[in-house]
Amino acid sequence: MMKSPTQAKPMDGIAVERNATPPLSAETPNVDQPRYTQRETLLTMLGVLLVMLLASLDQTIVSTAMPHIISELQGFDRYTWVTTAYMLTSTVMVPIYGKLSDLFGRKSIFLIGVSVFLFGSALSGAAQTMNQLIAFRALQGLGAAALLPIAIAVVGDLFTPRERGKWQGVTTAVFGLSSILGPAVGGWITENTTWRWVFYVNLPIGLIALGVLIFLMPTLHRKVAKTKIDYIGAVLLVLGTVPMLLGFTWAGGDLPWLSVQIIGLFSFALVALVGFFIYEIRLAHRGEQPIIDPRLFKNSIFSISILVTMITNMGMFGSIFFLPLFAQGVMGVSATNSGLLLSPMMIALMISSVISGQLISRFGKYKWVAIVGLLITIAGMYLLYRLNVHSANLDLSVAMIVVGLGLGFGMSTYTIAVQNVMPDKIGESTSALTFFRSIGSTVALAAMGSLMSSAYVPAFHNALPANLKLMLPAKLISALDNPNILLSPDAQKQMLQQFSKYGPQGKVIYSQLIEAVKVGLTQGIHNVFILSLVLMVIGLVAALFLKEVPLRGSMTRKKTQTVDDLTTEVESVSPAMLH
Repeated sequence: MMKSPTQAKPMDGIAVERNATPPLSAETPNVDQPRYTQRETLLTMLGVLLVMLLASLDQTIVSTAMPHIISELQGFDRYTWVTTAYMLTSTVMVPIYGKLSDLFGRKSIFLIGVSVFLFGSALSGAAQTMNQLIAFRALQGLGAAALLPIAIAVVGDLFTPRERGKWQGVTTAVFGLSSILGPAVGGWITENTTWRWVFYVNLPIGLIALGVLIFLMPTLHRKVAKTKIDYIGAVLLVLGTVPMLLGFTWAGGDLPWLSVQIIGLFSFALVALVGFFIYEIRLAHRGEQPIIDPRLFKNSIFSISILVTMITNMGMFGSIFFLPLFAQGVMGVSATNSGLLLSPMMIALMISSVISGQLISRFGKYKWVAIVGLLITIAGMYLLYRLNVHSANLDLSVAMIVVGLGLGFGMSTYTIAVQNVMPDKIGESTSALTFFRSIGSTVALAAMGSLMSSAYVPAFHNALPANLKLMLPAKLISALDNPNILLSPDAQKQMLQQFSKYGPQGKVIYSQLIEAVKVGLTQGIHNVFILSLVLMVIGLVAALFLKEVPLRGSMTRKKTQTVDDLTTEVESVSPAMLH
């Protein structure tokens, strides 16, 4: 008996398409994603790329301007909180937005996300205190959670797994462009106008993106049998994730690891998360729509990809975030030039990502790409570990280039692998992958910030000459327990003027103090790089267990269309004609 159009399967690994494509169904297993017209594809990708540009440009601009921001708002002790708050809210909302996009369409979620993100950007630019900035960045995160993960899911809707490798270069070019322009623009804005414009610059880009989404982008609506929203699961997820991330943020810094508050946060988080997964299992067994289906973890490719991306993202995000701090605080590089120093790494990342994407599409395999990328990244992390107070700009640039080459190889590899084995759960699996990756980033940032701060003070005091400890007032030395002076040229100038009153000997004392502060900060960041290196090695070991499943889909649309024509002709044969 002939199969109906909705039952037809791929032929020889080539995606079978229809002239009349049926609606997307999150419940339809073992089929490639449907094809859209060329106009729909191009307009959709235009919206996707603009959204990616908006989200990635914000991250790169803000990270470079952060040293100046914390100097003006006097918030070194909350240095990591500006990003942690952003990551906290965006992490919690990612799987919720992912499921909603499956239920109600990608376009509506994009519109909500971009609107909230722009509102948060405007408020962040107007912040008057560090606490206000942290709160408004959290609001930004609520919107940002809908941007990148849904954009990646849209690429999964439009193309077969093998085709996605080629599009990896296009999407990565946006990241590369924003990563190159963002730090330089952020540094230039900070030094020539005010840091507030690093947030206001999102507004014109965001308005353009909104226009494209509203008027040009199709809905890409996946029709499902049931559209009941998992409110209880969402509440349990928030109640579990937020205390857990707060615990990692405060532990070892503001509060001891074994304090009642930290233990209480982790205990509450554990209970809520266990309750969340139990409830999600019940929903899945009833045939409803859980936010994260626990049965996804039965797939080894999904589980290994989650593990590797979490671990490697912890090493990557933690180390990269502290590079501008090292360049400006230890090497004395200006905000603009520290942004330019990051450019070689991003260019290398862009080049290697384009090459790896082409190789994945050509050969239809991904495991060797992931392993090669991790090996190169480990070499780059080792070069970062070797940096010290006397390192030159060239030393830092070489290390970042190697890190960038390695990171580019694995940037989208695991997403392609997961979407390849879960074609009927692209939105859910992609958002889950992004969710756990974000958790890794947030935990790493909080832990590494605590590690840096706790290592700085003893290293600074150990670097002080013994005669200075006896000569200088204890109050002056304790004031330098915060290395904020390295990030403020004005403060350094005022301090030098004060010591210059005591003649040449005063200038020598000033130089020794500043050198000790640099040594302390270097040691703190040095410990961060060590942890990053260890994490990358663990990620490499985990990647060795990743299964290789040949990527579905054709290399070219021409082949696919030929099969379409053949399939259409075969399916047009009536049962009577077969007798």
